[in-house]
Amino acid sequence: MDAIDTLFWSVVNSYPDEPAIIEDNRVLTFKEFSHMVDRIASGFPDDIHSVGIVLRHRAEMIASIFAVLKCGARYIPAEPDFPTGRIHDMMTESEVDFILTEPSFLYKLQGFPTRLVDSCFTGKDAHPDQRETAVDPESPAYVLYTSGTTGRPKGVCVRNRNVCHYVRAFENEFHPGPGDVMLQCSVCSFDIFVEEVFASLLNGAALAIPSEEDKENVLALMSFVDRHQVTIISGFPYLLAELNHLPAIPSTLRLLISGGDVLRAIYVNNLLRQAKVYNTYGPSETTVCASYYCCNQGGILEDGTYPIGRPVKGVDIRVLDPAGDEVPEGETGEICIYGDGVSMGYIGDHEEENRAFVTLPDGSVMYRSGDLGYFLPDGNLAFLHRLDDQIMIYGKRVETAEVESRLYQCQNVHQAVVRAMIDDEGLSYMVAYIVPAEPNLNISGIKEELAENLPSFMIPEFFVEISSVPVNPNGKTDVKKLPIVRKGGSHHGNSDTES
Repeated sequence: MDAIDTLFWSVVNSYPDEPAIIEDNRVLTFKEFSHMVDRIASGFPDDIHSVGIVLRHRAEMIASIFAVLKCGARYIPAEPDFPTGRIHDMMTESEVDFILTEPSFLYKLQGFPTRLVDSCFTGKDAHPDQRETAVDPESPAYVLYTSGTTGRPKGVCVRNRNVCHYVRAFENEFHPGPGDVMLQCSVCSFDIFVEEVFASLLNGAALAIPSEEDKENVLALMSFVDRHQVTIISGFPYLLAELNHLPAIPSTLRLLISGGDVLRAIYVNNLLRQAKVYNTYGPSETTVCASYYCCNQGGILEDGTYPIGRPVKGVDIRVLDPAGDEVPEGETGEICIYGDGVSMGYIGDHEEENRAFVTLPDGSVMYRSGDLGYFLPDGNLAFLHRLDDQIMIYGKRVETAEVESRLYQCQNVHQAVVRAMIDDEGLSYMVAYIVPAEPNLNISGIKEELAENLPSFMIPEFFVEISSVPVNPNGKTDVKKLPIVRKGGSHHGNSDTES
């Protein structure tokens, strides 16, 4: 099994003059992009272990990631607009050697060693990096942080060989290569970004990076797609739903991939006539996607959603009961994933959560996803829902326990309960029920406190003030006695308080 750097230099040698990075104002060939990677890596000290990435999305950001990997280190990405507290938690637990950034974000990174990426290009005579030591395929490639049940985010550590496995699985199904252009639209902290970057560049396809203005709305984004002849888009179901409402999508688009949440037939019914549409499934813990389903050739489940398909190349999926035995076809159980995508697990003090990674007698590792599903008669897998309180908000994983934990740290919050609910379109939203420590609960102040450590998608949409938390005879929260907050209809609170 290869490391990412090995695959990259193979592509550079095979397609040196093919476009690698496309932006509105410049195009870098693979040869030019590799020089950028070298120049950034040449400024790194020896024996680095972990490097933070807090950068705008542009060629230099992608090159910085490859430079870190070239040196055998792992990268820890954070969007610049993440709350300062969350960035600090991530970088502290990851024990970064330094953070690659730019001047406008330094104020968020106080207390950490930093290096400015653009300073790598100030000298015309900067020497390219000449490191010749091969990177170990077993070495960590990146750490992605997801919402955690313990009240703090947990970092999934993924190996080089895990990423290379997924690059090959993607190529086996979708056959990207020179002439293809992948849109880079996802945030760097989600594994759709991993698919966009590595499944394109390591297969010889180009990566097209829109500006923030190009991402302001779907029409501006499609104008960018049309200008640069983008052929592949991977995104959340909500992006595909927006495209589905357009009179037509750019004719260059041949492949639309949905991931991160449930895909409903009404999201893509018009797109099926215009491009190949895939529904995909896979936790970050198993390296992007574990299964694919081609919607053009398939059917719709009774609930109006698509199946999540069959395992990708190099992966096995089984549906198990609580005792660890496979359930009969058609019966519900926990989706468990085996094979080359299973990652190293969570870094730091997450012993309880790491129990989801089960070492088998042959030494291989199985990941218990916590998702319920069942196999259809045709061999495809159907997803039902989570076993726990984990939900997806705009395609991003959220543990209600983490939100609840942060609420307890807010001023004037005596007790808090966070519930996940489903709207009429099948999308999740959160409601926070708060028992104040003192009268006159300030919801705006609570939102501001939450925003110091939680990204916006993790802040509940509705807040309800209650006098006490109802409990059942076992002393647990009696959720049936909490007031129901309906989104889009009549409800007991509109992002506000209700006694």
